[in-house]
Amino acid sequence: MKLDPAYSGNVFICSSGDYASAKAVIYGMPMDFTVSFRPGSRFGPSRIRQASVGLEEYSPYLDKSILDLTYFDAGDLLLPFGNAARSLEIIHDYVRGLLSDGKFPFGLGGEHLVSWPVIQAVYEKYPDLALVHIDAHADLREQYEGEPLSHSTPIRKAAGLIGGKNIFQFGIRSGSMEEFRFAREETHLYPYDVASPLKSVLPELSRRPVYVTIDIDVLDPSCAPGTGTAEAGGITSRELLEAVHLIAGSDVRVVGCDVVEVAPVYDPTEQTQIVAAKLIREMLLGFVK
Repeated sequence: MKLDPAYSGNVFICSSGDYASAKAVIYGMPMDFTVSFRPGSRFGPSRIRQASVGLEEYSPYLDKSILDLTYFDAGDLLLPFGNAARSLEIIHDYVRGLLSDGKFPFGLGGEHLVSWPVIQAVYEKYPDLALVHIDAHADLREQYEGEPLSHSTPIRKAAGLIGGKNIFQFGIRSGSMEEFRFAREETHLYPYDVASPLKSVLPELSRRPVYVTIDIDVLDPSCAPGTGTAEAGGITSRELLEAVHLIAGSDVRVVGCDVVEVAPVYDPTEQTQIVAAKLIREMLLGFVK
């Protein structure tokens, strides 16, 4: 199953036009129906692609070029506006198809709820899955104002599916008291920082299949103001790149990933999508083997 990149009007830099030979598939999930503060992340995937044209193909960090990696940008999934439940079904079925085709799924959000059906699909293939969650927010609510389908709930849902002790959370600096209590008891919580605690955890994840989900708001708003729920006190883009390179240099088996919550309307400088595009280049080169 594949989409036509014409749906989104652009593709990530150096994307191959050949789905069959591609190792990885980039796909957009333009959904922001359940956000609790500022909408706009539905436009994130397209604007990240546009920002990618300013990238060099070569990564001096990894000494690799994306010209040597075959990946396909499928464009954005066509999601029924306002229908979160049906949109999640579409995402799940699409990612299940990618996995069936032997592709590495690389999702662009969209709000963080879109990660939930992806995790479900990946877990179906890898029942010993671990989740690395890099974010400003715990996302461990069972519901938000009575609504269980919320961008504040995906990691709580994942905990119920794969088990909380298979979830490793980094950079978290916001959430309810109940969320932090749950995280301290049920997941592996590493608040505030990312690279340093991640380095100590990676040996524990050795050779395991791991899904990596990154919410751009883990960055300080000074680095990435273009997001729906910006949270002061975050990390720098340099530390986030370091975290990606730590994972890439380990023997962790990354089996899928996403970058979510880029809301470009709040950043007229475009630095948020520029950061996201570079992050995606490094994740492609580091995670796709």
